[in-house]
Parts: sequence; C-alpha cells; structure tokens
Amino acid sequence: MESVNLIESFSEFKDIKNIDRATLMSIIEDVFRNMLIKKYGSDKNFDIIVNPDKGDVEIYKNRVIVDDEFAEDSFDYDENKHISYSDAIKIEPDFEIGEEVSEPVKLDDFGRRAVLSVRQNLVQKILELEKNEIYNKYKDKIGDVITAEVYQVWKKEIMLIDDEGNELLLPKTEQIPSDFFKKGDTVKAVVSKVEMKNGTPSIIVSRTSPVFLERLFETEVPEIFDGLITIKKIVREPGERAKVAVESYDDRIDPVGACVGMKGSRIHGIVRELKNENIDVINFTNNPSLLIQRSLSPAKITSIKLDDDSKRAEVFLKPDQISLAIGKGGYNIKLAGKLTGYEIDVFRDTDLDVETEDVDLEEFSDEIESAIIEQLKSIGCDTAKAVLELSDEELTRRTGLDEETIKQVRDVLSAEFEE
Repeated sequence: MESVNLIESFSEFKDIKNIDRATLMSIIEDVFRNMLIKKYGSDKNFDIIVNPDKGDVEIYKNRVIVDDEFAEDSFDYDENKHISYSDAIKIEPDFEIGEEVSEPVKLDDFGRRAVLSVRQNLVQKILELEKNEIYNKYKDKIGDVITAEVYQVWKKEIMLIDDEGNELLLPKTEQIPSDFFKKGDTVKAVVSKVEMKNGTPSIIVSRTSPVFLERLFETEVPEIFDGLITIKKIVREPGERAKVAVESYDDRIDPVGACVGMKGSRIHGIVRELKNENIDVINFTNNPSLLIQRSLSPAKITSIKLDDDSKRAEVFLKPDQISLAIGKGGYNIKLAGKLTGYEIDVFRDTDLDVETEDVDLEEFSDEIESAIIEQLKSIGCDTAKAVLELSDEELTRRTGLDEETIKQVRDVLSAEFEE
C-alpha cells in the first residue's frame, strides 16, 4: 500500500541524540492518534505503524463487514466501524460477512491544514522531550566536571557547547578573575546548577566553586578517588588562594604528602588549571586550636585563646609573623577563618621586646588623640609597625574606629618611617 510519507516531518528527528527509538515512535504514534480522534471521533479501530528508519507512517482503518440490509436500515451502523458487504467485495471478492477489512488511510484524506498541524505538533513534542532529556541528563551531573568548547563570549557570560551540541553557560561570576577565553577554546568546569526557564534547560557551570577544586583533586590524587583520603573541607578565594583540609583513616598514608605529590607533581596540574591559585593542603584535626594553627601556615603562632561560645580566636604571634598570618590581601586569615569556623583576631605578642627600629605609639601622642592610642593598644597594637601590619578593614573591625580615623592614623605612622 502507499504509506503516508513524512520524511520531512519526522525522519529528521530519528537520530536525535537524547531520545531513544521507542520513545520517538511513541511520540509519533500519539500525534497521529490525536489527528484520528479529531477527524473520526475515535482511534480505537485504527492501526498505526511507525517506520522511523524509512521516515514514514502507515495508518490502517479496520471495519467489520455487515450485510447490506444492516448497513442501510440499522441505527447501530457506523461507517467508521462497519462496511457493507457490497462495498467490501469491491476491495476483495473473497470477503465474507463478519470478517474485518483493513484499508490504508491516505494523508490526503485529512486535508492540508490537518497535515500542517500534525507536523507542528510533532516538532513541538520532540523538542520538548529533547529539552527534558537534556535537563534530566545534566540534573544527574551536578557536581561533575565537564569539558566543553567556547562557542560565544559575552560581557557577563560565556556560552559553551558540549560534545553533543548542548548549550552551557559560564557566568562571569563563576569564572576565575584571570580567566580569559576566546571562541574555540576548551574549558573545564563543574556543573553547579540546572533549572528549567520557560521550558528550556539552563545549565550553569562554575570554575570558582569549591566542588570544582575537589573534583580536580579526585582526578589527580588516586587515594582521594579511592576513598583512602577524605577531603573534609575546601575554602577558596578563586584565583588567589585556597585551603584544603584532608584526612586519612590509614596511618600509613600521609594525606598532605599524597595530595602534593613528589616535588609537587600532583598539585602542580591543579594549580595551573586554577590560574596559579595558591593551594594550602592541611592535615585535618578535631582539635580547633591545632586546626587554627595549621590553617594560618606559614605563620608560626606563639599562643591561642579560644572562645568556643562566640567562635572567636585570639592568636598571638611574633611581630615578623603577623604579616604571614594575614597574608597578601588578607586572604590567608580570611580563609583560615572560613576553614576553621572561628573568627580569628591576630595580636602582637606583647611579652616580646619592642624592636629598636619600631616606635612606641605613645611617641605620637601629640599627633594622635590619647583615646585612639588606647583603643589601638587594647588590640595589642602598641607600636607603629604593629598598626601598619594590619589592614584598614581589620583595624576598623577590631577597634570600632571609623575608616577616616584609621586612614589619618596610618598616614601619621607611615610618615615616621618615610622620614
């Protein structure tokens, strides 16, 4: 029989990457059954055969042969379900009453408008299903690292294309500050968020997420991948510094050494991927005092006072260790606080002799109000250098002085050493 050829309508979808063959055939059959219901009121006496490989559909209308008298006089006669004997033998002379006649239904029988509607419905349903399949696929990939190609670069985000042609978005906020990508570049990132927006899947990937760093460690360090070493916590200032607390349940394994590798062989690849982000790998411990001490490395601490109720820690260091504890841009102490869960305040160890090249704050009493000097001394800053070693943000937070006052104090103290 002549099949209803719909190559242009749906054969183009037969190799869609995200839809299996059985699902595609089911969609096509449903679309045609809806068309039959609209035209005939029911689809129960119709057979639909989908041939996705050929790109066509065959529709057969099945009717029971009844005698001519029933066809002419009975109110139960339904031309969609019954066919008179005289009409049946025109199709096949050997037919008998009670047998079933199957006739092919031609596409032309439905009319041009119905055919266009079928095509539109088919395209819409397949695209909807494909979007759902993409959504479900990436929903299961949240937390996984993917590699994709840069397709388009915008001011606030970058569009990536995976190996199946799916679109992913890498927002500016999820890029390492020193990242620079152009069309055609290969980008590695972690899937961070997947959601539906107006029926279209939105897949967000990230290079700044701590999970991205965790997955890179799993790739580079077999002991982590195998579960012999556990990553307890990761904190990051993307592109600047990161701290990774690790623990091993096997005393024979040095977790820090395994993560760093021989001469840094394992961690170097991670550092390069993160645009030279400094990574401190720390031995995790349940002892908060020891964990704070390790997290402030490379600074060496003289003593620590903990307040577990307020989660505050007062750390005392030698003058030459304060800048190391705070770190460039304050990142070291900030990340140490996030890693340990304590708000860390750095103090100069007042038991130490004042260095000869330093100047006592009292010497500036003619330029700085005594109340301000006392406020600074109350946080352990009893010399000029002790004040200058702390950032404006740290001084403001700990002393309660306003930014303008801190700036004036810093200008006065800095002038002493410039002279």
